[in-house]
Amino acid sequence: MSFLSLSLNRIKPSPTMAVTAKAAELKASGKDVIGLGAGEPDFDTPDNIKDAAIAAIRAGDTKYTKVDGTPACKAAVIEKFKRENGLSFEPNQISVNSGGKHTIYNAMMATLNPGDEVLIPTPYWVSYPDITLLAGGTPVFVEASLATGFKITPEALEAAITPKTKWLIFNSPSNPSGAAYTEAEIKALGAVLERHDHVWVFADDIYEHIIYEGFQFKTFAEVVPSIAHRTLTMNGVAKAYAMTGWRIGYAGGDAALIKAMAKVQSQSTSNPCSISQAATVEALMGPQDFLAERAAVFQTRRDLVVDMLSQAEGLDCPTPEGAFYVYPSIAGCIGKSTPGGKRIETDEDFVTYILEDYGVAAVHGEAFGLSPHFRVSYATSTEALTEACGRIQDACAKLK
Repeated sequence: MSFLSLSLNRIKPSPTMAVTAKAAELKASGKDVIGLGAGEPDFDTPDNIKDAAIAAIRAGDTKYTKVDGTPACKAAVIEKFKRENGLSFEPNQISVNSGGKHTIYNAMMATLNPGDEVLIPTPYWVSYPDITLLAGGTPVFVEASLATGFKITPEALEAAITPKTKWLIFNSPSNPSGAAYTEAEIKALGAVLERHDHVWVFADDIYEHIIYEGFQFKTFAEVVPSIAHRTLTMNGVAKAYAMTGWRIGYAGGDAALIKAMAKVQSQSTSNPCSISQAATVEALMGPQDFLAERAAVFQTRRDLVVDMLSQAEGLDCPTPEGAFYVYPSIAGCIGKSTPGGKRIETDEDFVTYILEDYGVAAVHGEAFGLSPHFRVSYATSTEALTEACGRIQDACAKLK
């Protein structure tokens, strides 16, 4: 339609949400579909957090708040960063937003000019490049392949930096691969960035608490304090606290940047939900013991999925260090044909095949910038995962 903004031509709808919607549509039509596309924990929000929200409602905390967060919510975020990450912030260095995606949007809108480049390691979360494009920037992809454990090397980072580079988006543990960087690996990347003082780091720590087998999570500013002044550390309550629908993300960083982000937010959403902010205070300040318990459940599911998909003919499924995704290669399936005679040319062909013929909904690797792969979310029941992986094994065995 001619009256729509030309900027819409630079972006596309979220493919992960599209897969979830397609699975729901097929289920509604009566088809037996197992959805492995959503990046959403199947656990419920803990009761103490719900109770805090209810108490806030009854107390009348239902009005506008400060644009980028209540004093109580900012104080809880400051305490979280100090307690868990060794980072110190003042209230004017904290931004509270309507979800982690909103935090990214605010940061990019507040800083990017036409021609500015944003380094995005591949595979990447689907929204990074589109938010960059919507803000007028240019995504520059830094490949991190199966051979490097889906992690970029210092050499690859160095080669990608130009005078136009403004940001490196750094997601660890990663969506979609689950790869997590060690302290030594972060230090090596930090050594590169110390030589390029015009490059800022956007550290997306949203999967911080979903890590396995004793992996020690470290955030970028914690490991490389020399560039902490040009690092924006982002987190949220969605994944660890099973609060995806509450829509709260937050970040700590340079006061001038935080002020600019608040300016953007003041003319878009205004404040995050007051009730969700009260719940976030309880989430960050209340009992934390369930985090390790839930991570242990995710690890059991991870091990099941990796084991079953590794047995599927044509798949190569590495074991991730964190998050709740696996990102298998389907290179061994490319060029084969389905029982119906359709040739598998791309990873999108593969996920279409397992959805239409076997009722398993997953997301193709092209959506994340690295093919031929597909992403499976194991944030669902063991029973559903066992059945889905069995179907994928059967689908692969039927390819000729």
